[in-house]
Amino acid sequence: MDDPTRVSRLLLGSATTLAKASSARAIIVAVDALPELEAVPPRTILVARDKADVERIEKLTGSDGASINVPNVELDRLGQVKLAAIIALSHRVIDLDDTVVFLTGPFRSLIDSLVVMPLGSEYELFDTTRQPDIDEHIKRAVFHRVLSLALQLGQHGREGKKVGSLLVVGDHRHVLEQSEQMILNPFKGYTEKERNILDDKMTETVKEFSTLDGAFIIHGTGVIETAGARLKAGLSEGLPSGLGARHAAAAGITLSTRSIAITVSQSDGTVRVWRAGKMVASFEPTRR
Repeated sequence: MDDPTRVSRLLLGSATTLAKASSARAIIVAVDALPELEAVPPRTILVARDKADVERIEKLTGSDGASINVPNVELDRLGQVKLAAIIALSHRVIDLDDTVVFLTGPFRSLIDSLVVMPLGSEYELFDTTRQPDIDEHIKRAVFHRVLSLALQLGQHGREGKKVGSLLVVGDHRHVLEQSEQMILNPFKGYTEKERNILDDKMTETVKEFSTLDGAFIIHGTGVIETAGARLKAGLSEGLPSGLGARHAAAAGITLSTRSIAITVSQSDGTVRVWRAGKMVASFEPTRR
């Protein structure tokens, strides 16, 4: 093929046509997956993974362009779609009753695939009356940081070794009531500012303590209450086959509290998001 961008440009045109035909709320695409453009189709939400992506979005759309930032972790095509969807939903730039057109391709390569997704049929588990919206009791930035850390652990492990982890965010008082320490709390005695997961200096600390058995319990504002905690709540009924105690604890604690749990599987690095006792999303980081 003489023009390597031809397929990408054809998909952009098709996405615009399909968005109109299906009354889609938006077209979502990673900016690094686009060929060089002077403008993007209307109703496009651009996805950025790093500062260079943000700068390109500003050049394409100006300061008023719709965009979201996602963790810079290598995922397959479907994983990229799911990650963009869950972040866009948490930012409320799209809603569960929307249809969205996703354009995707190999990580950091041009788009080669198109997905039309009615979000309600895929992410209906987020639409539950007993659970508040993310930014009501969990800061969006906290959810994003925890998810990003989990994805990094899933892809890279810790010092080349696979690790399993469980991070529970929000409703910390009720979560603490249903837990007990397996080790001395490594965060005890530090100020809330010093143990906030939004502080970049905490990234390596969290990764280091991820090798411990037990769960991280994190306030909705990002303050880490403890690590190495055993959750007393457990739920095995309805759990996907092959998932063990860590996932049962994540399901159980989110069923009995208004928290969100994120698990990292030690066996294959798969990251799963749990809410209201159910798994609402899973990501399988790819490895080179």
